[in-house]
Amino acid sequence: MNSAADPQLIPQLIAQRHDDILLVTINNPPVNALGVDVRRGLLDAIDAAERDPAVAAVLLVGAGRNFIGGADIREFGLPPQEPRLPDVCDRIEASSKLVVAAVHGATLGGGLEMALAAHYRLALPSAKLGLPEVHLGLLPGAGGTQRTPRLIGAGTALELMLSGRHVDAAEALALGLVDRVGTGEDAAAAGLAWVRELLAEGAPVRRTRDAGALADRAAQQGAIDAARATTAKKARGLFSPLKIVDAVQAALDLPFEAGMVRERELFVECLDSPQRAGLVHAFFAERETAKSPETAAARPRPIAKVGVVGGGTMGAGIAVALLDAGLPVTMIERDDAALARGRANVAKVYDSHVAKGRLTAAACEAVLARWSGSTAYDALADADLVIEAVFEEMAVKEAVFAELDRVCKRGAVLATNTSYLDIDRIAAATSRPQDVIGLHFFSPANIMKLLEIVVAAKTAPDVVATAFALARSLRKTPVRAGVCDGFIGNRMLAVYRQAADHVMEDGASPQQIDRAIRAFGYPIGPYEMADLAGNDIGWATRKRRAPTRDPRARYVQIADRLCERGWFGQKTGRGFYLYPDGARTGTPDPEVQAVIDAERVRAGVTPRSFTDEEIVRRYLAAMVNEGANVVHEKIALRPLDVDVTLVHGYGFPRHLGGPMKYADTVGLPNILADIRAFAQEDPLFWRPSPLLVELVERGHDFESLNHPETQTIKQPENAHA
Repeated sequence: MNSAADPQLIPQLIAQRHDDILLVTINNPPVNALGVDVRRGLLDAIDAAERDPAVAAVLLVGAGRNFIGGADIREFGLPPQEPRLPDVCDRIEASSKLVVAAVHGATLGGGLEMALAAHYRLALPSAKLGLPEVHLGLLPGAGGTQRTPRLIGAGTALELMLSGRHVDAAEALALGLVDRVGTGEDAAAAGLAWVRELLAEGAPVRRTRDAGALADRAAQQGAIDAARATTAKKARGLFSPLKIVDAVQAALDLPFEAGMVRERELFVECLDSPQRAGLVHAFFAERETAKSPETAAARPRPIAKVGVVGGGTMGAGIAVALLDAGLPVTMIERDDAALARGRANVAKVYDSHVAKGRLTAAACEAVLARWSGSTAYDALADADLVIEAVFEEMAVKEAVFAELDRVCKRGAVLATNTSYLDIDRIAAATSRPQDVIGLHFFSPANIMKLLEIVVAAKTAPDVVATAFALARSLRKTPVRAGVCDGFIGNRMLAVYRQAADHVMEDGASPQQIDRAIRAFGYPIGPYEMADLAGNDIGWATRKRRAPTRDPRARYVQIADRLCERGWFGQKTGRGFYLYPDGARTGTPDPEVQAVIDAERVRAGVTPRSFTDEEIVRRYLAAMVNEGANVVHEKIALRPLDVDVTLVHGYGFPRHLGGPMKYADTVGLPNILADIRAFAQEDPLFWRPSPLLVELVERGHDFESLNHPETQTIKQPENAHA
């Protein structure tokens, strides 16, 4: 190695000469993000190579476990600093010396855009390549929308950018994103060997902007048109996906330089969009909820063996999530028949994976070999963690935990999957309340990302830390919650569903309410969701709460009348909607409307009309107000915990950031004014949260509670977003 001509670079880049190859290593832990210093260093390295006649080629690699994980999130929201990444990519591509990127680990966003600007690309088996900017409300803005379709075609490029998914090295090679797949995990060694081959072959400088995948204009236009039509249907009001399609259209229609100008225009439009602010908020919020006060000091307990009590839909889903994480699972059921059904519920998931080609039969067999079952609690004697997922009734759960207390070893974590019930009372059924915690999974548990970690009064810090470590291993998004009826999400759901029920009894139809909420950005309306989940679930909760219900509170009985008729939703063929012949989409039911009309008469309500906007304002005002109460009572640590819960567990549009972020966008004075106006009709239900009132009086917003050290001031806006 000869390092005599090494350029003087910043600490985030290491440049070393290997004969006539300049090896440039990006060393900006933890993910080698493309911060301003890295961008400056890259320009200096390329310029130094150009000036040095002894350098024939430049090899770009990343230190540690990744090539480049993307933009530096510390720069989000700050004024841009020169050089911009598009300029760095252009300089790399324009180099007269051969530039090769050898990628491994995360090669995402700007990292992939930079690799595409290199003249040749090698990927190691660990590489994960992707352009995930759509998840932040952006588009690839450093030539990604221009180089990628020129290299691999418009349709394939659009699929990658619109999904934001990652591809492995083998798929990247098949798509044409990379030229070779290397072996081993040493990117520098593999890259140097290949660069020497390229130089020996006399490989020319090959600029991606000149690639010819767009040559068949008619076929490429067809792919763009198809993507545009699909995106218009699926995006549900999202801003950046159609801008990505526009940018790829520019790649087809315009010369490269003009296409880059158009990409920049579209990127700035996305950057200025309120949706981008909401998505960035969600991005950071999800990282904040992965931590809790307990995880800072306590170490998690080791988890090697797990038990699941209950093999129904929820228990089976939890078992699958654990099996997917590589853990052995012992399932407990009350008798052999129930245990057989539990195993069948688990096997059904994996059989579906095999049928769809996601899993081989051998791999399926290996996973199921880690499942065992028993009708005796003693089978859990050596379990490190047991998760109870039985019927939502306190006496049943207390009996289960008394048995777990009897058989489980000391130090085992005992978790309940209850959706509503008092975990302090469940813990009191044991002699070890410090080991008891709530792990509230959402159905289907093997798919839904949210995991409410409910910390009881006596839960030990290391048990909380264990729950958060488990969430990471299950690839769940955890949110810490305190104990109350329904915790964060279901407590809020009960309130904003009441607001919808009030509107329904006052004159709106279930169809109009569902339509208005879908138009706001939800994937499904509240009554469609009730039919999907089963109306009997909410009915059981309402009956449980009946003895403690405030007799002064308004109580809409429409849903109870439907349940009394056995109309529980899709599983019974009718609920708020009709589902003939097992249909998954409901149609209006005249008999439901007759029930609604009769209940209006009974309640003495004269129906009136509502606009969709009025429906949404009431729905959201109730949601935000109860969210403020949840924070005020310390059930949620911060408003952002409410946001993550509602986005990941209840369908709140992610591009709006969550209900508390949405309220900040609208302006808290406007939300409070709505609540006070609605209180003229029902002062008990529309009681403003003390926290909301306090924030408005102080001129603060919910964001100030996420980061109290900044104490951001929110100026009220005049109109609802």
